[in-house]
Amino acid sequence: MSEKMENIKAIIFDMDGVILDSESISDITWRKAAEEKGLSVNDEILNACRGSNKNDTIQTLKKYYGEDFDSEAFLERTSELFHEIEEKEGIPLLPYAREILEYLKPHYRLALASSTRGPTVERQLRAAGVIDFFETRTTGEMVEHSKPNPEIYLMACKSIGMKPEDCVAIEDSLNGIRSAHAAGLHPIMVIDKVQPTEEIKKMCESIFGSLDGLKSIL
Repeated sequence: MSEKMENIKAIIFDMDGVILDSESISDITWRKAAEEKGLSVNDEILNACRGSNKNDTIQTLKKYYGEDFDSEAFLERTSELFHEIEEKEGIPLLPYAREILEYLKPHYRLALASSTRGPTVERQLRAAGVIDFFETRTTGEMVEHSKPNPEIYLMACKSIGMKPEDCVAIEDSLNGIRSAHAAGLHPIMVIDKVQPTEEIKKMCESIFGSLDGLKSIL
C-alpha cells in the first residue's frame, strides 16, 4: 500500500457503471430513442454524456445535434425505455460490487457521488440491496454542474466531514475521474465501458478491470 493510500479515511463511489450495471441499459435505451427519431448515437456521444447530470447532458446533446434539438423530450424517452427494462429485469450489480462494499465498510467511511437524480439513486440502490452501505448520497440535482465539474465531489466530502485529500473516488467514466481529480481526491478508475486516455491515466492513482482490484491497495 502506498503512503498516500495509508492516509485514506473515506471511499466515495460513483454508482452507474461502478456499483450497478446501468450503463449497459442506458446505451440500449439511448440507441433505441435515437432510432425512433431517425438519428444515430455513436460511442463518442454516449461517452461525452457519461457521468453528467441532466442539465449538462442537455447541453452536450445540443452540441452534437444542434441548438434546436429537443434534448428534454429525448431524455424523457430514454428514461421511459429505461424504466421499462428496470421494471421487467431489474438492474444487476456489477461483479464484486457487494463483496467490495462488505470488505471496505469496516475500515472506511463510504459515501456516494452520482450524477443521477436522488429518487432514482435511492430506488435502484435499495432494489439492489446495497443502499445501507453508504452514509450519504450526493446526487445530480443537488449540484448546478455535475462531473467533470468538481462540485459534486467537494459536496460529497463535506457531507461526511472529510477533506478531499483523505478520500478515494471510485469511477468508471472520464468525466468522473476529471471531477474527482479537480476536487483533490485520489481517483481510482474501474473500467466499464470506456478505456482511460493518456490524460486520464495521469490523473488516476490506480486503474483496475474490476472492483476486486481495490483489495490490492485498500
